[in-house]
Amino acid sequence: MTEPYSTKSDFAYSRLRELILTGEYEPGTVLNQALLAREIGISTTPLREALRRLKSEGLVELDAHRDARVTPLTGEEARDLLEIRMSLDPLAAALAAERRSTSDIREIREAIEGLHPLLHNPSFVDLVAHRRFHTAIYTASHNEILISTLDALWDKADRYRRLGLEVERTQEERDIKAAEHRELLECVINRDAAGAADVMRRHIDTSLGAKAATRLNAGKLEANS
Repeated sequence: MTEPYSTKSDFAYSRLRELILTGEYEPGTVLNQALLAREIGISTTPLREALRRLKSEGLVELDAHRDARVTPLTGEEARDLLEIRMSLDPLAAALAAERRSTSDIREIREAIEGLHPLLHNPSFVDLVAHRRFHTAIYTASHNEILISTLDALWDKADRYRRLGLEVERTQEERDIKAAEHRELLECVINRDAAGAADVMRRHIDTSLGAKAATRLNAGKLEANS
């Protein structure tokens, strides 16, 4: 039987990443490497390799004592992510409408079939489905630098989405998000670049990441007042 992961480090990376993104390991959690290695069933060497990968993605911090810590959420990072996405996601959507291929359309259609607006405390499967749809949109831009940049932003943004969901959205809000997903699909199919960019701006402006940024920065203002 073929192993699903090529190395123990790959397994540790995937497992830890899932635990961080789903909130099992909350922001600020200290990860003792020796204990963590025993729990996962590997030695500390591949674990350290996995942690270095997660550090490069901004998901963990490493210290000199060989412990790791899940990177805390900050209002500054939430704001920065929102500002960058507000510029790059509409650009990617517009380019997707101009450049999409038949296979791109097929992938976006398949992705939207399994997509539902995220509920409170979403599973890893829910997060993957959400990411698959948006990845299909920006992959259709056929701009490799833009694609790799948005991939990296998504890794950081998922944790802020979870924070945004701590205040549960109304059914009306969820219905609006579902409608925006369908609008994006139609704009890309119809080669409506301006429409795709406009829908994406609205989508980001009222996104879970935007809610998280507002919440974190409001808390910071209260603490400083």
